[in-house]
Amino acid sequence: MNWLLVVAGAAIGAPLRYLTDRLAKARFGLGLPWGTFAVNVVGSFVLGLLTGVSSERLHLLLGTGLCGALTTYSTFSYETLKLYEGGAKGYAALNVAGSLAAGLGAVWLGVETATRLW
Repeated sequence: MNWLLVVAGAAIGAPLRYLTDRLAKARFGLGLPWGTFAVNVVGSFVLGLLTGVSSERLHLLLGTGLCGALTTYSTFSYETLKLYEGGAKGYAALNVAGSLAAGLGAVWLGVETATRLW
């Protein structure tokens, strides 16, 4: 039964990731990978927020399923490499530093929010 919760969460997370990336590219162009940045920051916040929830099922649905399909380290790595290889070394460095700082900030904010709510 637990695997169905993971599948259900992933069935929501994967399309959200795809649609976010498409929307970001249409809105901001191809300069920086804003879609990947956005889903990784949101996923970090959600995982931080889940620290205050004791429900194993909710962790499977939202943490493993939704966030697992929504966030993407492999795409982040690939897009950073493509920026670097394309001569946009400054953008590649900005993508790494910005993603790390925003992700850590988002997970911290999620944990703090969970602490205050639960």
